[in-house]
Amino acid sequence: MSDSYLQSLFAERIGGNKFGKDTTIYKFEKIKRAKAAAKQRRPDLPLIDMGVGEPDDMAFPEVVSALATEAAKLENRFYSDNGCQEFKNAVAEYMQELYGVTLDPATEINHSIGSKSALSLLPSCFINPGDITIMTVPGYPVLGTWTKYLGGEVVNLPLLKENGFLPQLETLTADQRKRAKLLYLNYPNNPTGASATAEFFDKALQFAKDNNVLIVSDAAYAPLNFRGKPLSILSRPLGKEYAIELHSMSKGFNMTGWRLGWVCGNAAAVKAFATVKDNADSGQFLAIQKAAIQALQHQKAITPSICAKYSRRLAALANMLCDLGFQARTPEGSFYLYVEIPKGVKGGVRFATAEDFSQWMITEKLISTVPWDDVGHFVRFSATFSAPTLEAEKAVLNDVKNRLADTVFEF
Repeated sequence: MSDSYLQSLFAERIGGNKFGKDTTIYKFEKIKRAKAAAKQRRPDLPLIDMGVGEPDDMAFPEVVSALATEAAKLENRFYSDNGCQEFKNAVAEYMQELYGVTLDPATEINHSIGSKSALSLLPSCFINPGDITIMTVPGYPVLGTWTKYLGGEVVNLPLLKENGFLPQLETLTADQRKRAKLLYLNYPNNPTGASATAEFFDKALQFAKDNNVLIVSDAAYAPLNFRGKPLSILSRPLGKEYAIELHSMSKGFNMTGWRLGWVCGNAAAVKAFATVKDNADSGQFLAIQKAAIQALQHQKAITPSICAKYSRRLAALANMLCDLGFQARTPEGSFYLYVEIPKGVKGGVRFATAEDFSQWMITEKLISTVPWDDVGHFVRFSATFSAPTLEAEKAVLNDVKNRLADTVFEF
């Protein structure tokens, strides 16, 4: 079949006339195929999916009930554009209660249709051709992808184990600092599970001040804090001047599919985001925003129980992996346990990459993880495996232990 005339019209940013012809199989597609093949080969053995990066439970009953009530109201049928004031007010109260951050709901908060949407829109506010966005790897690429779509450049800073998975900003060159406009930070971090300290945030904010850079702090996992009080970069002395922060209802409230979050912080940056957003979408359904108020106002009854579950699961996973020889440590937040892979199995297969190990785990043990070969060779175990009760959770963890018990890994 000959190419459609559209083949010559596709933008270079998505591949131009080569769009749709790339035969590269990306890691998540490889995982998907490997899982399907493993389940077909061993239908008697359930696959344990520790690669999912979303909560395994649904929103709390009171929030679901609020959604039903609000969806039935005639006045909520309209476009919400840049959000309803009631939601912004609730966000301001939540940020004060949980993070000790005072925000003006009229000028320093704007809702988003999830963090991914916000990350895709923010480069349009700041990036011109030749400008730089500083990203961290491994990590969530959306802000960098859209930077390149707009003709900007991406500088990747590696997250190294020896540095606590914090980027070394001092390694940037003078030219990179001059052309940089955005610095992306994500703590607690996906995939490493690392948390930032107040001292690191202060250092990053001083870097932003010295180099006229705006920090985009992706705080989607911030409520999932297992030790001490959750930390917002906006609570630091320079925070509201040199940073904006993205929050989400997904991780700390089990509301992933609801697609609701917010951008807050520097008022001028929030206004720029709202301006671009107003030309990109018509806002999230008002009933969802108003139902989310119920969650925000009752975070003390919701989020701690979610934190307790994932902290418990991650600790059990870490202990189990340590018993098998892995260097695993329970993170201070997030869903994730990020561990270096073994070199191989004693007397058996060798693993040159994390992808090799991840594929072996699926094929031989029917346990799915996510490989990361960007900086070293690591796999990410997620604590969001499906287990609706504590008994089911214990059963899954025991099953993992039993499947790996007869394997001697070499490190």
